Amino acid sequence: MRIATWNINGLRARLDYLALWLEDRQPDLVGLQELKLDDPSFPHRELESLGYQATVHGQKSWNGVAILSRSMRAFDVERGLLGQEDLGSRLLSARFVDPSDGGLGEFEFCTVYCPNGKHLAHADFQLKLDWYEALILRQSARSVDHQILCGDFNLCPDSLDSWSEDLLAGGIFHTEDERTRFQRLLATGLEDLYRVVEPEGNQFSWWDYRAGAFHKNQGLRIDFLLGSRGVAGRAAKVWTDRDYRKKKDGMIASDHAPVIVDVDA
Repeated sequence: MRIATWNINGLRARLDYLALWLEDRQPDLVGLQELKLDDPSFPHRELESLGYQATVHGQKSWNGVAILSRSMRAFDVERGLLGQEDLGSRLLSARFVDPSDGGLGEFEFCTVYCPNGKHLAHADFQLKLDWYEALILRQSARSVDHQILCGDFNLCPDSLDSWSEDLLAGGIFHTEDERTRFQRLLATGLEDLYRVVEPEGNQFSWWDYRAGAFHKNQGLRIDFLLGSRGVAGRAAKVWTDRDYRKKKDGMIASDHAPVIVDVDA
């Protein structure tokens, strides 16, 4: 089974780009973030024509998350993070049944768009930390053998995940406050699937549009696929789909690339 996460940075602007990627990569399950559109505006018909059902928790102009599934029906859908409703549509979870023999069986798939925090002196930074506390509390209360938690986490867990730890250490995405909370999130029973497969890898998932950052590979790894141990043991390959951070037929890519895991049956 192929599972992916992608901050699409505006689905309305990138629907044709998403369709090209879906046809090319053929993922079975996708967590999308930063839709920037509300539920009534979601392009269900267009995605259904490509073979994908969508479960959506949208928000007009800002935030918004969705799950795209192929050959699997979503049930037990959960929208929003308890106590964090004021920060918008940032969490969407559903359960699925893996149709493959010897696969994951019944599992939970959750996509999140964590707050950015802006900068350390901004009030949003504390709101970001509070949001993480709520996410850790949610995860601590769960007992799920097979779970994938994916999304844009807006932090670099380690120096390997930043193009320049020397320049950026202590700044936003690189603080001990953020990193400690990410480690506590993992301690609830999750593993960073990329690090499971590539312990010393340095693939990034986000590059600023400005100053030629993508071509210089001055990026950050802030988009993750986290899995419970039952999933981590089946992760065969995890990679950043860097080719889909490039222009395609005149279409502008998101500033994030998709991150993909192939899970063995």
